[in-house]
Amino acid sequence: MKDWIEKINAKIDELLEQKWMKTLRISGSVTWNLFLLFLIFVLVGLVFVGSVGAGYFASLVKDEPLRSKEELRELIFNYDETSEIYFANDVYIGKLRTDLDRRETSLSSVSPNVINAVLATEDEYFREHNGIVPKAVFRGLLQDVTNSSTQTGGSTLTQQLIKNQVLTNEVSYERKAKELLLAMRLEHFMTKEEILEAYLNIIPYGRNASGRNIAGIETAADGIFGVKAKDLTLPQAAYIAGIPQAPYAYTPFTNKGVLKSAEALQPGIDRMKTVLYRMKEAGYIDDTEYKTALEYDITADFREPELRPEDQYPWLTYELEGRAKEIIAEILAKEDGIDPERLKTEEKLKEKYMILADRDVRSKGYRIYSTINKDMYDAMRKTADNFKYYGQTYTSKGKDPVTGEEIDIEMPVQVGSILIENSTGRILSFLGGRDFQTEELNHATQAYRSNGSTMKPLLVYAPAIEYGVIGAGSPVVDVKFSLGGWSPSNYTESDERGIIPAREALASSQNLSALRLYYNILNKRPAQFLAQMDFSKLQPADYENLATGIGALEVGTTVEENTNAFATFANGGQFIDAYMIEKIEDLDGNIIYQHEVEPVQVFSPETSYIITDMMRDVLKSGTGTEANRTLKFSSDFAAKTGTSQNYNDVWLVGYNPNVSLGVWMGYDKQRSLYAFNNTYLQPSTRINKLWGTLMNAMYDVDTELIDAKTSFKAPKNVVTASFCGISGLAPSAACQSAGLVRSDLFNASVFLPSQPDDSFGSAGANVVTIQGKTYNAHPNTPAEFVKKGGLGLNPAFINRMLGKLGGNPSSLLPKNSSLSNSAVAAVDFPADGSAPATVTASLSGNTLSWTRSSNDVVGYRIYNVANGSSTLVNSVLESTQSVSVSSGGSYVVVAVDITGLSSAQSNVVSNGGESEPDNETEETPLPPTDGSNNGGGSNGTNNGNSNGSNNGNSNGSNNGNSNGSNNGNSNGDGNSGGSGSNGENNNGGVVPPIDIPTE
Repeated sequence: MKDWIEKINAKIDELLEQKWMKTLRISGSVTWNLFLLFLIFVLVGLVFVGSVGAGYFASLVKDEPLRSKEELRELIFNYDETSEIYFANDVYIGKLRTDLDRRETSLSSVSPNVINAVLATEDEYFREHNGIVPKAVFRGLLQDVTNSSTQTGGSTLTQQLIKNQVLTNEVSYERKAKELLLAMRLEHFMTKEEILEAYLNIIPYGRNASGRNIAGIETAADGIFGVKAKDLTLPQAAYIAGIPQAPYAYTPFTNKGVLKSAEALQPGIDRMKTVLYRMKEAGYIDDTEYKTALEYDITADFREPELRPEDQYPWLTYELEGRAKEIIAEILAKEDGIDPERLKTEEKLKEKYMILADRDVRSKGYRIYSTINKDMYDAMRKTADNFKYYGQTYTSKGKDPVTGEEIDIEMPVQVGSILIENSTGRILSFLGGRDFQTEELNHATQAYRSNGSTMKPLLVYAPAIEYGVIGAGSPVVDVKFSLGGWSPSNYTESDERGIIPAREALASSQNLSALRLYYNILNKRPAQFLAQMDFSKLQPADYENLATGIGALEVGTTVEENTNAFATFANGGQFIDAYMIEKIEDLDGNIIYQHEVEPVQVFSPETSYIITDMMRDVLKSGTGTEANRTLKFSSDFAAKTGTSQNYNDVWLVGYNPNVSLGVWMGYDKQRSLYAFNNTYLQPSTRINKLWGTLMNAMYDVDTELIDAKTSFKAPKNVVTASFCGISGLAPSAACQSAGLVRSDLFNASVFLPSQPDDSFGSAGANVVTIQGKTYNAHPNTPAEFVKKGGLGLNPAFINRMLGKLGGNPSSLLPKNSSLSNSAVAAVDFPADGSAPATVTASLSGNTLSWTRSSNDVVGYRIYNVANGSSTLVNSVLESTQSVSVSSGGSYVVVAVDITGLSSAQSNVVSNGGESEPDNETEETPLPPTDGSNNGGGSNGTNNGNSNGSNNGNSNGSNNGNSNGSNNGNSNGDGNSGGSGSNGENNNGGVVPPIDIPTE
C-alpha cells in the first residue's frame, strides 16, 4: 500500500512538473515578445524624439553663421579693457571712467589656487569634456521643463565663455542651443589653457573698492584685495572664485566703494566656504589646508575703500581723457585715409571720430602716459587750497538739477594756472579751479578770457622790435587820444607820462603808449604772431581792432595758450607747443602715439632776448615787484602782469630759462575782483602773491629745475647803442646838452639809431613854466615871465610823435616823465583864450598870499593901491603864492596867463594904507578888467579882445578860435608850417571793442 501511494505521488509530481514547465515556457515566450515589442517602441520613440529634437535643435541654430577658427578666436579674445592713466615717470594714477573695469592677464600670472578653485566650483570635468557635459545638459533641461525650484546649473567654462563673448545673456532655448554648438566647436579651435585663460579674463567679479564694476581675475585681485592675481592666497582665491555665481550679492563693496556691513558680507563668506569644501572634495587641498582656510578672517584682507581717479584728480582725469580722445580721433581718421587737419575745421567729421575715439579710449585698454609731475601737481593743489586772498565769494539763486528746488549757488573767485617746461613744452602741472564740485570747467586749459596787458609783449612790443620799429629803450608816446568815440586811458585815468622809454612803458604797463605803438604797426597785422603761437580762438576782428593790443580779444585765450606764448621768448623765439600726453601704448605695449616736439620760429632770438630783458624790469621795478618780493629764491625771471576792464581778470605770466608759470584769477560770470576793503588785498597784489607762492611751491618740489642755474644770454646781434631819449634817433649836440642821451639794447641786424636827431629847434628859445612843466613862450607872453635860452622842440617832431592819433602836445614831456627836463621847452601851451580867473588875496603881517588862478597862468603881478596910487610892487612866476610887502600899504594881485591876458584885480588887503586908488595920480595903471593886453609881448603885439584870439605872430599864423581848436590837429596849436598835419583822426577802419582792459 505504501509503495502504491509513493508511486501515485511520484506520478502526480511528474505531471505537476510538466505543467509548470509548459506554463513557464508559455509565459517566458509572451514576456520576451512583449519586451521586444516594448524595446521596438522605445527605440522608435527615441528615434522619433531624437529626430524631433535634432530637428528642433537644427531649427534653433539655423541662423547661427558658421564661424571660422580665426573669427571665433577673435571674438573670444576681444574683451574690453579699461584704459589707464599715469603721471610722469610712470607713476600710476588709475583707470579712466568706464562702465566696467578690466585688465588682461595671462594664465601663467594667475595663482594655482585660483585655477583649482574655479575648476572645483565651476567645471570639475573641464579637463575631460569636449565643451559640454551631456548629463548636465539633460539635468538642466529636465529642471527647466519641470520648472524645478532647484537649479544646479550645467554650463561648462567653455559654454560660459561662449555666452559672454559670442552670444548674449538672453534666457532662451535658441541661445542655449547655439551655446552648446559653439562650445563644442570652440574646443576644436582652442586649447584648454587658452579657454581657461580667456574665462578668467572675462568673468564678472562684482565691484572693487572704488565701487566700479569689475571683470577679470587680475582686476578682481587688485580691486578687492589689492594684490596681483599670482599672489592670491587660498582663502582669497576661494572668495573670488565664488563671486561669479552672484556677483553683486557676494562682492564686498557697494556701488559707492564702501565696505558692506558684516551681515551683508556673510553670503560671500559662506560661498567662500562652499568653494573650499569642493576643492577638498576634488582633491585640490587636504584637510589641514581646508580647516586652516575655513578659520581665516577674509575680511581683514579687503582693501580700504579708495577714491576713483576722477574723484581724487578730477581735472587731471578729465583733461587726459579729453586729450587722449583727440589723439585717437586723429589716428582713426588717418587710418581711414582722412587728413587729420580736416577735423579742426569740419565739425561733423570731428564729431564722428570723437565718438569712435571715445569708444576706443574706454575699451581698448590703452596706457596713457602724461607729462604731469605728481609731486608738483599735489603741491600746486595744496598751495592753491591754502591761499587766503582770492576774494569775495558771492551767491546767486538757482535750481537744483535733481530736485528742481531753488538753492543758493556759490560764485567764488576762480583760478587757473599752468607750469610748462620751456625746452620741451611738457606741461608739468596745472590748476583747474578752486573746487570741482562747484565748477568743473578747467580754468587752465578751457576758460577763454581777456589776457589784459599780458598781451602787450606778445602783440605790441615784440612785433615792434621784430619789425625794427623800436629798441628796448626807444621813446614811445604816452599821451591821451580819441578814436572812433573811444578814449582809452592808463590804469590811473589822469596819468599821462608823455614821451617815455618803451622799457618803462612795458614795466609800468602803460596803455596809451602801447596802443599808440600798436597803431603804428597795425597795418603789418601782427596778430599773425599770435596765430603762429596757437591762439586758437582768434577772430578776424582781432587782426584789426586797436584794443587787441591791450588784450581785448573777441573770444579770449586760455592760461595754457598765454603761458605757452611767453615760453616762446624763453626758447629764443621758438614756439614749442605745450602738451600733456607723452605717449599712448596699446594692450601689447606697442606705442601707438609718441609726442614729437616740432619747434616753430616765431620771433628772432634777438627780439626774444630784448623783450625778455625789458620784462626783467617788471619784477624789479614795475607791476610785478610784489611777486618778486614773494619769491624765496633768485632766478633770471622775466614777467608781465595783466588786468582787464573793471578788474574782471588779473594775470601774471613769468618765466626763467627752464620753466614758464602763468596764473589767472576771475569770476566765471564776469564781475569786478575789486573790493572796497583790504580784506583780500588789491587784485593785482593778489595775483602777484599767488604767482610767487606757487613758484615757491614748485621750487620746493624740484629746486634744480625751477631755480635755473643759467641766465638768458644776449645773441651777438643784440648791442647797446646810444640815442636821443625823446626822438630815438642818433644823439645831437642839442640832445646832449639837454641831458637826454640814453643807451639801451637794439637788434643791430634790423635797427640802430643812425638818422640824426631832429627833436630840437634853434637854441635861445623863450620858455615859460606852468605848474612845473616847461612850454614855449607865446609871442605875447610878458617878458618878466619868460626864461631865455631854452631848447625848443621842433614842431615837425611834435607832429611826428603824436602821429595821426593826435593828442595834447603839452603832455609830451610832463613833470612825471623820466625824460622831462627844465631846459627843454617841450611844446606850445593850448591857451583857452580867456582872461585868467580872479584870485583872492590875504595878508598876514607883512606876508601877502593869494589863491591859484587858471591853468594857463604864467605869473602874478602885485600892486600897491594905497593913498590913491597904483604902483607895481612885484612880478612873480606862477609857482609863487606869497610875497613879503611893506607896512602901511594896500595891495591887490593880478594873474597873467601865457598869452598876456590879465585877470581882474583881487580884493584889496591892507596893513595901514588907504584902500581906494586915485586914477589921476596912478603911476602904473592896472590892466583892464576885460583881460585885454595893450602890448609888452616879447615877440609881437596882440590886438586881443575878451576871447584872447591871436591874429598873428612872427612864428606863423594861427587860425584858432576861442577854444583853441585847429583844423590841422587835435590840440589846436599852430606850427611853423601853417596848419597841422591832417587832423582827420583816420582810424583805418579800426573799431575798438566795448570792453577795454585798464592795465
